[in-house]
Amino acid sequence: MRILISTRLLPEGFSDLMAHHEVVFPDKDIFSKQEVIKMLSGFDAFVCTFQFKVDKEVLDAARGSIHIIANYGVGYNNIDVDYATKCGIVVTNTPDPVIEPTAEQAFALMLAAARRIAECDRKMRIPDGLKWGVMENLGQSLYHKTLGIVGMGRIGQALARRAVASGMRIVYHNRTRLTSDLEKLYQAQRMEMKELLETSDVISIHTPLTDETHHMIDKQCFELMKPTAILINTARGPVVNEEALIYALQHGLIASAGLDVYEFEPTISPELFNLDNVVLSPHNGTGTVDARNEMSRFVSQNIIRYFAGQTNISRVN
Repeated sequence: MRILISTRLLPEGFSDLMAHHEVVFPDKDIFSKQEVIKMLSGFDAFVCTFQFKVDKEVLDAARGSIHIIANYGVGYNNIDVDYATKCGIVVTNTPDPVIEPTAEQAFALMLAAARRIAECDRKMRIPDGLKWGVMENLGQSLYHKTLGIVGMGRIGQALARRAVASGMRIVYHNRTRLTSDLEKLYQAQRMEMKELLETSDVISIHTPLTDETHHMIDKQCFELMKPTAILINTARGPVVNEEALIYALQHGLIASAGLDVYEFEPTISPELFNLDNVVLSPHNGTGTVDARNEMSRFVSQNIIRYFAGQTNISRVN
């Protein structure tokens, strides 16, 4: 089989796939949409990252030749899954490899926002950029604080494990309650959304982007939060109303935020660049060499198993 990959990725993780099938990477960073549309008819499978939007036009070009679209990531809102299903194309994702690195990123953003690490780093590089002193540059401690996790799936639980080890209390909001064993393991208490927002010192978002979760965190939510609260988002940008977040940061409705995702990425709202109380990272939750190779191996196994007629793949449609 012939496999087309949208983005130039590390080849190491694709060694098993390349041993079974022909794999084509772009010479540059990423194929353009028009390049992919022209090429798809000559391939049997397509691997795409979140940067590449698989819309109706792409799927129409894929129909009849592409059997499987193996998304490189756990979130798959970059793909029109409903239309892919109508075209008879299987869509898979990579849920397992993203768990620990994304939880690491969320925890790193929590620490950076609470202790003002990025802000102080920037200002120390400027002559007389900050004032030294016992009562200067004060942040917040996370020890004994309450972490509210919105979406207590595997990434949320991986973050909870780190937070418990740091002496934090865990509350969470989920459509379904965790088992009593898991609640006991993380010393976690389930709350309705309003109570979680009012109670938490840090709120971390770990929900997929759906019609129901779009702008889940809006102006009314920020008005419920503590003025000392910190918002962390490593899920998907549009889960948070970015305009409302900027207003909340500018007017002291919350203390700070740590963001790895953005509502209009790769375009970043320019107001965010002018705020000291937000830490920004470039959708890099899985951005480690280890995670990238593990994601590539997972994608490869999805494709190898699919063409071998096996059903143990992470199919989303």
